[in-house]
Parts: sequence; C-alpha cells; structure tokens
Amino acid sequence: MPWRIDWKNAEQEFHEVSGVQADLQHQGAPTVSAIVVSYFTGPVLARSIEALRAQPDIAEIIIVDNGNFPGHADAATSSKGAPSVKLVSGHGNIGFAAGCNLGVSHSSGKLLLFINPDAIMQPDSVSRLLADARDIEQPWLMGAKLVGPDGEEQQGSRRRVLTPWTAFVELTRLYKLAPGHPYFRRFNMHTDECPQGLIEVPTLSGAVMLLPREDFDAVDGMDERYFLHVEDVDFCLRFAKAGGHIYFNPAVSVLHFKSSSRANPVRIEARKTAGIIRYFHTHFSHAYPKPFLWFVDGALWIAFGLLFVKRAFLKIFRLAGFRARRGGSGVRRARSISRRQSQR
Repeated sequence: MPWRIDWKNAEQEFHEVSGVQADLQHQGAPTVSAIVVSYFTGPVLARSIEALRAQPDIAEIIIVDNGNFPGHADAATSSKGAPSVKLVSGHGNIGFAAGCNLGVSHSSGKLLLFINPDAIMQPDSVSRLLADARDIEQPWLMGAKLVGPDGEEQQGSRRRVLTPWTAFVELTRLYKLAPGHPYFRRFNMHTDECPQGLIEVPTLSGAVMLLPREDFDAVDGMDERYFLHVEDVDFCLRFAKAGGHIYFNPAVSVLHFKSSSRANPVRIEARKTAGIIRYFHTHFSHAYPKPFLWFVDGALWIAFGLLFVKRAFLKIFRLAGFRARRGGSGVRRARSISRRQSQR
C-alpha cells in the first residue's frame, strides 16, 4: 500500500462529507467507542473506566485484557448500565498496537478514543474534544494535555517529528547547548510554552487519541510490528504523510499515572529501543546516510545497556539491604488514590 492516500477521491474511506461530521453536529447521539488496552495496570484501571463511563458521549468501552491481576479487569467491568463495558480477553499479551487493533475490531462507534488504562478523564472531556473537532480540517486526529499528579504537563503530550537527528539531540541533550537554535530543538515539546488554544502538532501521545474510525482504517490502523512504544509516533507520521491533520487540545487535561503497570522496566526499554530503530529504518533509510543510522542505532543500544547496568546494580543493592527507589512506585501511588476514592 503506498504511503500517500488520495484523500480528495477517497470519500468512501474518509468522512469529508460523511455521516461522521453530521454525528458531531447532532446533539445527544454518542458515537464514540473507547478502547483501553490493559496489561497488569492495577486498581487504577477501575478508576479510569469509571471516568470514561461518566462521559455522556461515549457509547461503549472496550477493555482489551493483555493480562491483569485476578479480579482487576472484572472490577473494572462490574458496573451495570450505560455505556456498556466489553472485556476482550484470552489472547495473551499481544502488545499495545495489536491490542488497539483488536479493540477496534470489537467496537461499533464511528469515532474511536484510544486511552491508556492509567489515564483519568475529567468530566465532559470527550464533549469538549468533539465540540472542538467540528470546524477543524479533515481528516483529523486529536489529543489532550497529559498532566501528572503534580499538575504539570507530561513529556509526550505534544511532540515534533521523531527523526534520527532529533533522537540524537534528545539522547545527548544537545538541546542544552543552544536551546533556541532550530537544529537543536527537542523532540518533546512539553517544555515549550503551552498554547492557549487548539494547534496542529506533528506527533501526539497514544495515551489519549481521538479520531474518526474511517480515518483510522484508511491508514490500516496501528502497525503491529511495534509491540510497545513508538507505535503512536509511527501512526502519527503515517497519518500526516497521508494528508491528515493532528491537533493538540490544551483545554482538555487528562490525569496520567506513569509506571502503573508491573511490566519489567528493562524489557520495556528494550522493546522501546528496538521500536525506535525499526521506525528509523522504515521511514528514514532514504533520507539519512546509512553510517549515521548505524551510529544512532549503536548509541541507542549503548543507552539501553547503561540502563540495564544501572538496574542490575540497584537490584544488587536491594538484595544487600540498601534502600532504593523501586519501579512499583506508580502502582503504590495509584492504589493509595484508589483507596481514598473508595472511602469517600
């Protein structure tokens, strides 16, 4: 399939004059399917689903169970009433990209909301996203402002195009040498001044993404070659190459707990490193000299190796009785919040 799609002659694939835009303008007709891919997320999953159920524009919630502690997925689906919550399980851990595609295959909404299981939406967040989507250029993809428990915007909410050079700048922190120089701009834009209104950006985080189903299908969904991480960066680049418009909406803040999954952090970083390298060789093999790509590949694996050594030493210190920070801090924080919520 060629990278570029003829959007003007693809009315059967996209909604420029389709029923999706009419649905956006028709009040009281929810058409959004929320897709949540969960892997040992912990009790914050139930809180995330509760927040989604409070969104009047969501017609159904699909939980793709890639693996969870006993009872956690059931607790998230135990509530009765609308919108319905469907649990898709039994397939094992197939990765985030494949999980998203699987969730879409079980959904029926004309719009798709992909949201992480540790992301908590504020009331009427989806309504605001839909309202702001009425007059934007199409095809469109929209994300929200991700904030941590401290209220600060998180890294990843809005990003530039990930290239081998921007990755090298991030990895070596060259942006600190000349912060204002265009050649040393960061990939992540969270340190830039936050815009006051809706703006187009090159890349969003897969933690919160809303778009019409037809637009998702037209670019063949998520690339399942990415098991975890980078699939959202790849999707945004393919979407933009095909003529799509990507919007960051600072008016919608979503509370996002990082490190809530009990997945092995070293394994996660290994998959992320492999995903970035795959992404570079897929999209930039003709734009960059091969020696530079190989150099970036090596630098990424060296960075992973240093992380592996650091983790190994921390584990040794823990076994020796020394106190050290543990990767489960996000889980403990989420459990604490969940307990306080249940006591109200």
